[in-house]
Amino acid sequence: MPVIVGIDEVGRGCWAGPLVAAAVALTEASRLRLEVEPIGLRDSKKLSRKQREHLDGLIRSQVKTIGVGWVRPGEIDMLGLTTSVQLAMLRAMKNLLGVCRDYDAIIIDGNYNFLTRDGVDMSKLTDWEDLKNLVFHNVQTMVRADDIVPAASAASIIAKVTRDKYMREIAVKYPGYGFESHVGYGTAKHIAALKKFGTTNLHRKSYQPMQKFLKIYYRTM
Repeated sequence: MPVIVGIDEVGRGCWAGPLVAAAVALTEASRLRLEVEPIGLRDSKKLSRKQREHLDGLIRSQVKTIGVGWVRPGEIDMLGLTTSVQLAMLRAMKNLLGVCRDYDAIIIDGNYNFLTRDGVDMSKLTDWEDLKNLVFHNVQTMVRADDIVPAASAASIIAKVTRDKYMREIAVKYPGYGFESHVGYGTAKHIAALKKFGTTNLHRKSYQPMQKFLKIYYRTM
């Protein structure tokens, strides 16, 4: 019975908060059990929060082989966005391979193989030695995989729910920024908070929209 690993990330366009990738290994049996749901597996962006959280719970109850990779805002500023996406996916796969090494294919949402490490230098990272030695086979890329490949859809949902939950929890530490609602995206409410309070250590200061707010009070709480 084939085992397909789907990988997707969330938070690439956010101004604040981590980048999160998820890798989900789906067997044919678990796929069939999940697809009987009326909602159905699909791109997390096409689901409501309630639908995503419902499916997140179902995926976690049916699938034991899930890996999540986090990249902190400071790492994003240091590495840049593309390398940070690679790092998130490598960390997700490292965690997945800790519980599942027997798979048939890896499908990454999009058209770039982020699991390649050619020409990438992450030597400043404490976990780089482990990440650069990971071995993968049959890695494929597919545009819109998060909407048409069940394993990638599941990864999209896990990544989105995991990151959103974190942003709602961290919002308590940064009152007034509205992280619990916009989860770090550049909304009008977020811009108003930046004008009033300035940036925090949760913000990605290398992002161009952040530049005009850096001279305002920098909040490290």
